[in-house]
Amino acid sequence: MFQANLSQDGAIVTLSDGGDTARFHAIWLRDNAWDEQTRAPGNGQRLIALRDIDAKVHITEARMAGGQLHLLFAPEGRSIAYDPAWLMENSYDGKDQRASGWLADGAEAWDASLMGNVPTGDFNAVQSDPSARAAWLAQIARYGFAKLQNGPIEDGALFRVVDLFGHVRKTNYGDKFEVRTEVNPTNLAYTGLGLQAHTDNPYRDPVPTVQVLYCLESSAAGGENMVVDGFAAAQRLREENLDWFDVLSRHCARFEYVSDGVRLQSRRPMIELDPDGALRAVRFNNRSAAAITDVPFDEMATYYAAYRRLGEIIDDPGMEVSFRLEPGESFLVDNTRVLHARKGYSGAGTRWFQGCYADMDGIRSTLAALRAPQEEAAQ
Repeated sequence: MFQANLSQDGAIVTLSDGGDTARFHAIWLRDNAWDEQTRAPGNGQRLIALRDIDAKVHITEARMAGGQLHLLFAPEGRSIAYDPAWLMENSYDGKDQRASGWLADGAEAWDASLMGNVPTGDFNAVQSDPSARAAWLAQIARYGFAKLQNGPIEDGALFRVVDLFGHVRKTNYGDKFEVRTEVNPTNLAYTGLGLQAHTDNPYRDPVPTVQVLYCLESSAAGGENMVVDGFAAAQRLREENLDWFDVLSRHCARFEYVSDGVRLQSRRPMIELDPDGALRAVRFNNRSAAAITDVPFDEMATYYAAYRRLGEIIDDPGMEVSFRLEPGESFLVDNTRVLHARKGYSGAGTRWFQGCYADMDGIRSTLAALRAPQEEAAQ
């Protein structure tokens, strides 16, 4: 049973459900009203701007009735009802106590112990069954990557994977790119050499937040795919040496890609934090690293020590999950979080992958839309 108490000046409402307690400012409550004069029916977009709310807005009455919190706002003189469960779910009280390095809601850090339970979906089930699709996308949101099995073995099949959640993001590589051995390749990915775990395209701003790799041929020996949780690596660095974690998050690295008619550059930290200290992104790609020029002289030695140690953590076999993709199989990574790599493979046989980019907002949007009916049914 919810209870509401109003401060003497009407500026703050304290809401309690018998266990948790949260305070809300009158201006925040008025701005986040869901009545039809404030929000458009259907899409929920605001119909008013902050300028339309009196700067001296306050509450003259707060009462519970019919399971709703009813607030009377002045100087408007209008009563608006709120869902108290929604308010508690969106409470901001105490958020300033969040510890640096927290993961996004629902995300779970992992290491090599995940090897026996690699998140996986079946292409046909994910394509035809909304609950299977939601379960697969939820694994991506939780772990930052997932495999997909039993897909078609045909040129461009990776586009059908992207169609499950969003849209292809075209780059200078085109809608898709081929990954197989070439003579005189322009990119190390097109050779049989092993690759260090990395995030893709850190030289772009904004960076593509999803990468899909799809296997069409795989008879060459070796070439296993490998993934490392960049968030887990960053957290491990923070636990080992807070100064090293801080120097990589406070200063920008530079990344660059140069080819015929293309010169892509970006300036971002290797470990990017939100203002509240939550991990937002990890960028790590030694092949695309440009000269680091944004670190003060007195901190450069510390920066390189931290950079080296982060690389050592990423290279630690105890951090990696590896798997071999067979024709018709693919995997997807959150390119702002999960580093991917490939072990070396021999020249005998064939190896043909296709890759493309997309974005995480499509995954989050599709997952939220698929979950909505289930959540409504549970209420």
